[in-house]
Amino acid sequence: MLILAIDTALDACAAAVLDTDAAKIIAQESEAMKRGHAEALMPLIARVMKASGVAFMSLDRVAVTTGPGSFTGLRVGLSAARGIALAAAKPVVGLTTLTAYAAPFVGENSAHPILSAIDARHDHVYFQVVSGDGGSLIKPKVAPIAEALEAAQFGALHLVGNAASILAERWPADATPPFKTDRQAAPDITWVAWVGAAVNPETAPARPFYLRAPDAKPPKNQLPVSAPSST
Repeated sequence: MLILAIDTALDACAAAVLDTDAAKIIAQESEAMKRGHAEALMPLIARVMKASGVAFMSLDRVAVTTGPGSFTGLRVGLSAARGIALAAAKPVVGLTTLTAYAAPFVGENSAHPILSAIDARHDHVYFQVVSGDGGSLIKPKVAPIAEALEAAQFGALHLVGNAASILAERWPADATPPFKTDRQAAPDITWVAWVGAAVNPETAPARPFYLRAPDAKPPKNQLPVSAPSST
């Protein structure tokens, strides 16, 4: 199976092509950026596709991160993924950034649960906790940092995500220290591709994964516009 993976949800603009039959990424590119995803993404995808030697019509699936993250950034990625999938008549799947952060470490050390955390600002984080073998311990949510730190009850956790260091610095002094802290500005696009290859298109829709409403609100005199259902 040939998978095009796309990630613009956080502080990177990234794409990769995975060949599952060869069990390897055949082309990838990632640029660190906080803004400008809309201008950078399509040229970046074009370079990755050219480097892979794979035609868009030869893809079997498109995978994209759905959030939490930048509302603007994730919509750029979702729009591109949907457009490419529609034009190539291929399925498109979505996976959360929290899942993508945790994926490299699931099964690596089953004794240590994994806490994925993304900075939600205002002393809050988006986070989830899974066991070392991937079972859900705390479902994705947005909460004050103090609440996220209660996950220390699960023992020596592996902290991952762009808020991993924030949690590590405020870890309760009387709790078991984190097993490891991996601060990453964005998920590894390689794992976005692999998880995208594994999920079921029927249960992994490519639509925004919202844990709270956008900070920006439309003017009161603007008519409401229908939107995908959110969480």
